[in-house]
Amino acid sequence: MRYHWKLLRAGTFKLDAGSMFGLIPRVVWSRAVPVDERGRMTVQHNCLLLESETPGPAGRPIRVLIETGSGDKMDPKSRDIFDLENRSILTALAEAGTAPEAIDAVVVTHLHFDHAGGVTRMPGKGEEPEWRDPAAPNHGVVRTFPRAKIFAQAREWSDALANRSVMTRTYFRDHLEPVKDQLVLVDSPRPFPAGYTPGRDELPCMDADLMTTPTVPGVEVFLVPGHTWGQQAIRFVDTRGRTVVFTPDVMPTRAHNGAAYSLGYDVEPYTSMVTRHWFLRAAARKAWTLVLDHEPGNPVVTVKENARGWFDLTDAGE
Repeated sequence: MRYHWKLLRAGTFKLDAGSMFGLIPRVVWSRAVPVDERGRMTVQHNCLLLESETPGPAGRPIRVLIETGSGDKMDPKSRDIFDLENRSILTALAEAGTAPEAIDAVVVTHLHFDHAGGVTRMPGKGEEPEWRDPAAPNHGVVRTFPRAKIFAQAREWSDALANRSVMTRTYFRDHLEPVKDQLVLVDSPRPFPAGYTPGRDELPCMDADLMTTPTVPGVEVFLVPGHTWGQQAIRFVDTRGRTVVFTPDVMPTRAHNGAAYSLGYDVEPYTSMVTRHWFLRAAARKAWTLVLDHEPGNPVVTVKENARGWFDLTDAGE
């Protein structure tokens, strides 16, 4: 099954640039990445809206949302820290003429707040919360996509509930607990066996095509660990015949196209480096079109191997 797709911009925000480049010195990354007076770089909540070219099992097109951004629930202090733009996935969907109730499936790369926060929202006027925080009963939320199944990796869900992260505040109960009944957990093959440490340039034990797990018809996911252990990329074929891969925080922006350009937020920076190599190699050799999750400019790129043993990115389009 093939899909029409549209890039949705769910709002800019800012992250500490030093943290976004880990061990890469400022003198290197600052050549390409401007920062504000607080040392923050601008990034984007990139999401995709998919609609199947042909009817699905229900006799109508399947509508899939990839990623949901941070949503609309952040408190004033957090909005200031991250300089959140005053828009969300709800704004972007409204601009695309699609109601949240029309979404059949939501596929998130991982469950950090800036990727899955939008699966719940603040109640509208006259709405009663569907879930209240036991620790803060005045804080209540409703599910944003009441008809949708929500797909994530089983390992990611386990880590989110246990808050296994180098960040103390990135998995929030108000976007986890309320959607438990909507979750569909998948368990994709690991690129390398558990407990094995691959070489820097070592390739996975199987081809990327064999590591995928189906979600809804025509949409597959596969593990790209490092940022989190259960982080996944999302792959589909569009109506132009291109294989499109939504790329999570293994390479969040075009400026992160480097072997050692792992994030300070990664649970395993070395694993991120290994994953980025085999992921980009597969993208080049399989002619994938990538959509980068946090790129503020054009996030749609193709990949080619270069003479230096690494990869170049070229603009593509929707």
